[in-house]
Amino acid sequence: MTNSTSSTNPAITPNSRAGRKEWTALGVLMLPLLLVSMDVSVLYFAIPAISADLEPSGTQQLWIFDIYAFVLAGLLMTMGSVGDRIGYRRLLLIGAAAFGTASVIAAYANSAETLIAARAVLGIGGATLMPSTMALLRTMFTDPGQRAKAIGLWSGVMTAGVALGSVLSGVLVQYFWWGSVFLVNLPAMALLLLIGPFLLPESKNPTPGRFDWPSVPLSLAGVLPVIYGLKEIPSEGWHVQYVASITVGLLFAALFVRRQRTTASPMIDPTLFRARGFGPSVALNLLSAFGMLGSAFFTTQYLQSVLGKSAMEAALWALLPSVPIGMAAPLATTLVQKGVDRAYVVASGFAIAACGYGMLALTGTDSLWLVLAAAGVLASGIVMVMSQIMDLAMGSAPVEKAGVASSLMETGAEFGGALGMAVLGSIGTAIYRHGIPTSAPAPAHETLGGALAVAHQLPGRTGDALTATARQAFTDGMHGAAIAGAVLLLGAAFAAARTLRGIRVQAPEPVAAEPQQAEV
Repeated sequence: MTNSTSSTNPAITPNSRAGRKEWTALGVLMLPLLLVSMDVSVLYFAIPAISADLEPSGTQQLWIFDIYAFVLAGLLMTMGSVGDRIGYRRLLLIGAAAFGTASVIAAYANSAETLIAARAVLGIGGATLMPSTMALLRTMFTDPGQRAKAIGLWSGVMTAGVALGSVLSGVLVQYFWWGSVFLVNLPAMALLLLIGPFLLPESKNPTPGRFDWPSVPLSLAGVLPVIYGLKEIPSEGWHVQYVASITVGLLFAALFVRRQRTTASPMIDPTLFRARGFGPSVALNLLSAFGMLGSAFFTTQYLQSVLGKSAMEAALWALLPSVPIGMAAPLATTLVQKGVDRAYVVASGFAIAACGYGMLALTGTDSLWLVLAAAGVLASGIVMVMSQIMDLAMGSAPVEKAGVASSLMETGAEFGGALGMAVLGSIGTAIYRHGIPTSAPAPAHETLGGALAVAHQLPGRTGDALTATARQAFTDGMHGAAIAGAVLLLGAAFAAARTLRGIRVQAPEPVAAEPQQAEV
């Protein structure tokens, strides 16, 4: 006869060391993670070709670019909760199928509306893949040392993906057609669907409770308006509609938090924050994303508009700072494993990143190597921070809630990145506008790109003078933002040293495996 028995996968028992199968599975998990992070920037060079082919309106072009990140950020918490209930592997495979299908539709889209819809589905798929990969990593690597190394790789791949996305899109668009930037997703997703069921263990929360459907619209209403407002402020300024959008989002976020604290079966279990290291990890992860993307707002424009590099040249130069990133996470992990308090490693990472901002504050209008070095130092420090606080957060959370814990960390990072661009971008813009003469044409007061476009239309020395003035004003704005960023990251270093001191990650509890059928 057949009866149902509960068993635990030996690969995921507490304190067992991962073997070749788990490390191979990690390599498979890194492929969709890389592609999800790349899709944030993969349209940088494809947009002109898409515009020529599909002829989208200005509003449609913005949605083609932004809808992916909006949907991704809005659904992370929902998908993390879904994964805890239906199983992380199952959600990962469903997300991979959706991501692959949407990639094909996007590649062969014959209208702007179709492409926008496909990008939205890509965002849904990305929201399933990101928390699932981290939750499965947490399940497979129960040994603290191995888990720390695996999370370090996860952090490095996430950071590298954004930089690689823009370069890959430039190469593909140059030699193929714009749809190829989406078709590149298919081999990785097909590989995941083929071998994922054999390599990846299934795990989920054995007692998840009823799914809280009202929390889904509340979470979307809390995340999307805030992200939208923060994304628009750096380029458009603090207009009333963007401030109102942020305010409305924060009100819904407060309602979402209140529901999580009062409902019997919340989407985000408030008990997660009872672990000493989890709450500080979420906050510090937000600050690390603030520092990373806040600097990117300036360095990408500096390479193109101040130094005059083409978009492709700028993207290739921007790869150089990625070289030291590969050493940052392993160094941080080694220090912690040798007995250095994690609090001091994280604080050191923030201090190193602050030094990167300090280097940016020393640049002139012709400082290519100094800007690249500053970006490398800053990114290395941030990756040191991210790898350690992600390990701390996931180690502090119960295994059966790994999906929602991961989604909280990633949602915080989305907020932090948007906030960094808004705050530091606004500081830089204010200083830039102060440096432009009042007699300059109106477009020159808005952005550096507008000033350069106007300067090309002015005769001789007048145009050259406006170009030089605008580039210096932008560099001065970058200096001001860099000083603000350095101060904030030094404050984060102090906070990390205070709040994380002495915290040790405890050994995880056993994972409840899927019930299996056994012949008796």
